[in-house]
Amino acid sequence: MHTVLVLGGYGFFGGRISEALAKDSHIHLLIGGRDLGKARAKAAQLKLPGAHAVAIDANAPDLANQLQKLGVNTVIHTAGPFQGQNYAVAEAAIAAGANYIDLADGRGFVTGITSLNEAARKRGVLVTSGASSLPSLSSAVVDRYLPRFLQLQEIRHGIGSGARAPGLATMKGVFGYCGKPFSRLENGNWGVAHGWLNMQAHDFPAPVGKRLLGSCDVPDLDLFPERYPGVQTVTFHAGFASTIGHLAVWGGAQLVRMRLLKSLNAWVDPLKKISEWMEPLVSDKGGMFVTLRGLDHDGLPLELTWHLLAAKHHGPHIPCGASIALARKLARSDTLPSGAMPCMGLISVEDYLAALEGLSVWELPA
Repeated sequence: MHTVLVLGGYGFFGGRISEALAKDSHIHLLIGGRDLGKARAKAAQLKLPGAHAVAIDANAPDLANQLQKLGVNTVIHTAGPFQGQNYAVAEAAIAAGANYIDLADGRGFVTGITSLNEAARKRGVLVTSGASSLPSLSSAVVDRYLPRFLQLQEIRHGIGSGARAPGLATMKGVFGYCGKPFSRLENGNWGVAHGWLNMQAHDFPAPVGKRLLGSCDVPDLDLFPERYPGVQTVTFHAGFASTIGHLAVWGGAQLVRMRLLKSLNAWVDPLKKISEWMEPLVSDKGGMFVTLRGLDHDGLPLELTWHLLAAKHHGPHIPCGASIALARKLARSDTLPSGAMPCMGLISVEDYLAALEGLSVWELPA
């Protein structure tokens, strides 16, 4: 049995990951967090003998010793927000000889995980950050279609969410850069964009429809120009199911950009409550797209767009796919590299979607 500890295993994403891994006969699942009561409640809810609750604090100075005592083989860290976090959990996992996976979306956090590469390789463990829709799934999509291009020049991608509001930690990470400047590559030059501004619309296939999207600061903006040489443009946009909600965040971001507000952090709690109240009135459907432009092997212009769609409020399961797929691979002793790296090239689109089997989530290939 491969022992997997999900830190924050009763939270927004952690709970969904726990539900999937508890059904795997190769995995002994530990649902961990500071609140033992919530961990026990989640384990009881699953009604599966392979799920057990443990009280464990990700910030504990003796975390490595606790992981060793529990016999943990793989740690899945879901307790964000990751913006501003250090790598203490990953370092504890390495010291305990355990693999480490996180769902981080913080640009600096994900790109900086390579600082642990030497330590991870010495212990022979996999340490990977960004096991989520970005950059794990987004890069898998680009990798799938890359052979069709002689030269890939543009990667423009985005997500339009459904009604269900993400966890508080995720919202804090997202709203933390509203209106704030960040760099991105466009038309061969590094320029400045601002969080949740540069509003545009994307027409998702039915049943999602048209959504407003704003610019977001994500790891792909740094990782893709390095991974795909010759790419001249990399952008990412995201938006909400509610047009009114999106416009409210856009307006708040404008106030931050004009320095009339320091940040939108104070808005997170009330916005989450409003989102939860509005959920029955807003679409349960969401989607993700990746558009690739460049030259085909005859030197002619080529444009491809891939879509992933979700219904029945199943969109929040999508970011969980990478960690589920990786945990299953590790439990089966599939060949994976040792070292520390952003989560790219470790799973395919097919691996990712297999982890979401049984959900109302489907792809429309390019």
